[in-house]
Amino acid sequence: MMGTMLTKSVFIIILLGIAGTAAIFGVSAYISYAAKPAIYADISQIPPTYTALILGAKVHGGGRLSNMLEDRVLTGLALYRQGKVKKLLLSGDHGQQAYDEVNAMREYLLKQGVPAQDIFMDHAGFDTYSSMYRARDVFQVRDVIVVTQAFHLPRAVFLARSLGLDAVGLAADRRTYTQASRLKAAVREPLARVKSFAEALLRVKPKYLGDAIPITGDGRQTLG
Repeated sequence: MMGTMLTKSVFIIILLGIAGTAAIFGVSAYISYAAKPAIYADISQIPPTYTALILGAKVHGGGRLSNMLEDRVLTGLALYRQGKVKKLLLSGDHGQQAYDEVNAMREYLLKQGVPAQDIFMDHAGFDTYSSMYRARDVFQVRDVIVVTQAFHLPRAVFLARSLGLDAVGLAADRRTYTQASRLKAAVREPLARVKSFAEALLRVKPKYLGDAIPITGDGRQTLG
């Protein structure tokens, strides 16, 4: 009897594992399908918008951008220089004084000649959902080109459009990344998509919002 009960328990656990895995990959596939028409790889084909939203990533000591982040910033810079956007919104993690993604991106762009008034910083873009929500509610963005790597774009564009933004995405893959980076993304992204799907469904509020800082104004208002 005990052996039969144990066998049934193992069988149920296996079934639940299969169902959970199917749900994860089902949500991931749906997000890819929903976002695909709004994703571009060619900058010449992407329609112009008012804002490019550049999503943060790792910054090394001394404010040196990681390869992925540098590629995102360079892609946003190309959009700006080609007249595809008027303003750049940098959204990333600045939750600690010792770690600052957004000012590192800003300094890079200033050195490339972008006027300070056209660079906005979102210091509380702690995850993709927060970046999109705050772009809409704090910075009053309406139409936007989301800039990040191809693996991340479906989730980012899906969230943006779920929150009512007129959003398209541009892939920022300008080099071949390390195998470790690619593996990490492949493992993490399906689970992150499930989290994002739930956030979009439940309309969770980010931890921080704050007063409105319209993207049509002066980016120097976001210094800090």
